[in-house]
Amino acid sequence: MKIDRRQDYLSHIRKAAQNAIDFNQGLLLSDFLADERTQQATVMSLLIVGEAAAKLVNDYPEFTEANAHIPWHSMRGMRNRIAHGYFDIDWTVVWQTVQTALPDLLDKLVDVRGLK
Repeated sequence: MKIDRRQDYLSHIRKAAQNAIDFNQGLLLSDFLADERTQQATVMSLLIVGEAAAKLVNDYPEFTEANAHIPWHSMRGMRNRIAHGYFDIDWTVVWQTVQTALPDLLDKLVDVRGLK
């Protein structure tokens, strides 16, 4: 019997997204670009978000299809771009993701359907 890990993966996504937002709270783009520690922490959070999204897409396709309002494939895609193109990261895109996409993601995750 397979253990249902959906709640765990969703929890990882929520926590990592909130961490990335918190790491950048009160920073301007120029502050972020000058702060390697915050860049690294933010990228790690985005990797966690993307890895958990990939697990959900791969292991629970019906669940992710039922929750198509969540950008599962985009999260996985960003993880892949960071992991495989680390030396070419566009830090402005990372910054914009934290400022706009992650708060939107957290709002959308409230409406996740199909959990027991």
